[in-house]
Amino acid sequence: MLGTLPPRMQPDAALGTWHRLGAGGLVYEVIGPAAALPDGPRRRRIRVVESGEELDVRLAEILDDPRAA
Repeated sequence: MLGTLPPRMQPDAALGTWHRLGAGGLVYEVIGPAAALPDGPRRRRIRVVESGEELDVRLAEILDDPRAA
């Protein structure tokens, strides 16, 4: 049940947030949901600011990356 997840783990909690790829890596924005994989982890679409590249990334990885200042 979604209501029992901590707020930072809610499916759309990361949308619109800015993070870094690791500690000091490139900045990216979480721009939307990614295509679902059957029985796979939840993923989100990100856009790397420097290159404009868009990638699908696991939500757990996004939540582990530091927030960009």
